[in-house]
Amino acid sequence: MKVLIVGNGGREHALTYAISGYRGVEIHATRPNAGIAGLARAVDIAPGDIDALAAFAKDQAIDLTVVGPEAPLAAGIVDRFKAGGLRAFGPSGAAAMLETSKAFAHRVMDEAGVPSAAWQEFSDYEAAVKYCEAQEYPLVVKADGLAAGKGVTIAPDFDTADRALRTAMKDRQFGDSGSRVVVEEFLKGREMSFMAISDGQRVLPLPMSKDHKQVFDGNKGPNTGGMGAISPVPFANATRQQEIVDTVIQPVIDWMRDYGTPFQGVLYAGLMDTAQGIRVLEFNVRFGDPETQALLPRLHGDLIEALMGAAEGDISGIRLSQSKLSSVVVVMASKGYPGAYEKDLEIKGLDSIADPLTYVFHAGTAMRDGRVVTSGGRVLGVMGMGESIEAARSRAYESVAKISFSGAHFRRDIGLVDI
Repeated sequence: MKVLIVGNGGREHALTYAISGYRGVEIHATRPNAGIAGLARAVDIAPGDIDALAAFAKDQAIDLTVVGPEAPLAAGIVDRFKAGGLRAFGPSGAAAMLETSKAFAHRVMDEAGVPSAAWQEFSDYEAAVKYCEAQEYPLVVKADGLAAGKGVTIAPDFDTADRALRTAMKDRQFGDSGSRVVVEEFLKGREMSFMAISDGQRVLPLPMSKDHKQVFDGNKGPNTGGMGAISPVPFANATRQQEIVDTVIQPVIDWMRDYGTPFQGVLYAGLMDTAQGIRVLEFNVRFGDPETQALLPRLHGDLIEALMGAAEGDISGIRLSQSKLSSVVVVMASKGYPGAYEKDLEIKGLDSIADPLTYVFHAGTAMRDGRVVTSGGRVLGVMGMGESIEAARSRAYESVAKISFSGAHFRRDIGLVDI
């Protein structure tokens, strides 16, 4: 079987790593980072060049294309592949609106009866300001469209909310994605992530996970794409997971099917466990990053079969389970991330990681003259496994201590259950 991985970050390395364990699978990957390059054949096509990727998949008789990033999904890569008789895992461009428009996602949740935050949408700056002046704080201000994980502001006061509105709607820092904003009620509780593979009707839940988005210890500082993750979630048992399927995931899948845009792919729900119950923070339409690095090593069952079944519209009879081991992923980031940062800094110590219950997922790395160097803000995801979150956390940080690059930054509290 031939598989094409579209994307070259930590999520895609985790997918490549998981798929590479299947006998007889030949993996191709778009412009792979230094980690993916050791597991897959390089394809010198940008992840967003949909026509070139479709031509490559047809020419090479690719059996399954797995799309990692949100941008190609939003641009309709799965539609293009299916139109050409090619099999691709991921939602259609229309179904991807669950991520590409926060206002659309809220309307779906309202109509499907899915619990979320109170919200309002605005395309006029002055109207948004007037609304925010009358609200209690904190509030959450979100650019409606894709903003590379940087379009969300938790505003403790009106001045912060106004700056967020101005940044999105006046300064257009996020381009067209900020022409409309969503202002939400701030939800208090414990955050967690839930992902499920769907064929448009049925769902296959994946192990639960929790990420840490703020850049500094204690959940301080600006939001990032994720500074670490754990799986499973200590405060979410099997009963709570089934509740999430019944009250969040399945109702959305049913609504999308009835709306005429069946969702085939992986639906990610960012959730808050509040005093009033589960509330949805956001939807993504692809595997989460870095949560995927924590959950895939714990997954038992035929992942290829599940991805193929979802792409073909039938996952009936497929079963997935999870390891009893826990996992913790610590992200090593570049100094300055999520702001400006240097690149091409040599990474040392990767060869010293020999523990079979530890793995280093590459995110922002590249090969230069035989050396592994940094090429992004989030550079590595160092994963440890163990009998408990504490044991997994210890393994991960032991490996982090062996790896270095100039200015390397990482949180020291990933996996602590009280944050």
